[in-house]
Amino acid sequence: MTRVPAGYQPAPGLLAQRVVLVTGAGGGLGRATALACAGAGATVVLLGRAVPGLERVYDEIKEAGGGEPALYPLNLAGATWNDYEQLGETLAREFGRLDALAHCAAHFKSFAPLATVEPPDWLESLQVNLTGPFALTRHCLPLLEHSGAASVVFVSDAAGRGGKAYAGPYGVAKFAIEGLMQTWAPELEATHVRVNSLDPGPMDTALRRKGYADGARAPSPVAAARALLWLLGPDSRPATATAFSLRA
Repeated sequence: MTRVPAGYQPAPGLLAQRVVLVTGAGGGLGRATALACAGAGATVVLLGRAVPGLERVYDEIKEAGGGEPALYPLNLAGATWNDYEQLGETLAREFGRLDALAHCAAHFKSFAPLATVEPPDWLESLQVNLTGPFALTRHCLPLLEHSGAASVVFVSDAAGRGGKAYAGPYGVAKFAIEGLMQTWAPELEATHVRVNSLDPGPMDTALRRKGYADGARAPSPVAAARALLWLLGPDSRPATATAFSLRA
């Protein structure tokens, strides 16, 4: 694992003229990342399952003086291959390019032994945490390749870097995400699409509070969003096929 540069501060306009897609943008790390990217000058595509949450982030971006973001409601738990294909077509029609993709959406129900996981919970977790990121990236590849200097970041977890008891299908999916990153990065190197992963460590988010009663004592997602900003932008070149971490 590799550490993100400590105290990173992006230059003004770091992502100007760039289009960035952020999943899970309605809250938590996705929201913080969308705000950070918009603050760096990017045109941000906000993808999430709930329109009200996306609209709140839209308003926050506009109130902060950011450019016009785009809203794309999509529930990854029920999305089909055709849904992802339509997303790629919409982005091509509206923007003609995609310069960065941050996979912040996540699904976690609770800590439990694998032997007690019910089939619907298993399928939903893998759909949101693994199949969704794969399918979305797959259908965005032509646009990412058109950028000439694109970056894809999969948000990982400690459970993705080493098996963790009771992490359930969430942990299994994150383990697979690391394999997806390690497989895709060398395949795309010639296309100038960089692929990395980031373990942001504990954050005060609704997702964390499902497993930890003291979730509010964890840091806000702001630092992790700044790390993602570094990975999504040109300052992290030529890093690819690398598992980054914010853990001590």
